[in-house]
Amino acid sequence: MNTTAQKLKAFEQLLTIMDELRAGCPWDQEQTIESLRHLTIEETYELSDAILDNDFPAIRGELGDLMLHLVFYAKIASESGHFDIKDVLEGISKKLIHRHPHIYSDVVVADASDVKSNWEKLKLKEGKVSVLEGVPSSLPPLVKAYRIQEKVKGVGFEWKAPEQVWAKVLEELDELKYEVDQKADKSKVEDEFGDLLFALVNYARYIGINPEDALERTNRKFIKRFQYIETESAHDGKSVEHMSLEEMDHYWNQAKKLE
Repeated sequence: MNTTAQKLKAFEQLLTIMDELRAGCPWDQEQTIESLRHLTIEETYELSDAILDNDFPAIRGELGDLMLHLVFYAKIASESGHFDIKDVLEGISKKLIHRHPHIYSDVVVADASDVKSNWEKLKLKEGKVSVLEGVPSSLPPLVKAYRIQEKVKGVGFEWKAPEQVWAKVLEELDELKYEVDQKADKSKVEDEFGDLLFALVNYARYIGINPEDALERTNRKFIKRFQYIETESAHDGKSVEHMSLEEMDHYWNQAKKLE
């Protein structure tokens, strides 16, 4: 592995390149905090794809793209006198030291759960009004639900056992079915469906599953199987537009067997 000196040299090179691009490249000169935002989101999703694929060369590349964005934001902020990359790095270092008293002080923890709980309590002591302040409003709903539940767990708002959470899932499922059977208005059915999803996300946490990852893997599995139906039926001179569900199900089962 590379030494600390080598890592610092590589980071220094990136900072130098950023200075040069900002000074000489017309495109880089035009960028603002706002113009980079959607690009950063795109890069984050590309990193997520690489992680799900367990593709380490791609992960390395996507991390580089994100690192560039972080340096870019700091560079733009330094030009207006708000902060620079040194301030960013010192800030996160200070935060990490403060929120890990079991490493940098005399606090004793039993496990990772204790660490998370201490983290949330320390944030409240720092002036946070609510433990949920750290959940971005723009997060995708499934991710937001997971983060909300993780946050409140840190202060003890948590079921005792997975069985209790599963009972809640079944309760919400029954309530949803009741409203559907009663032909309730859409808003009521939507509320119950949301409650069911929230309960399922909570249960996923209790059994050690990330619901976002699980759903994305299912999305990918479905795409792969359906595209198999399209390609294999075409080889047999058929078209999905003119096939029955039973015919498509035959190819679907073939795709499952190949997995």
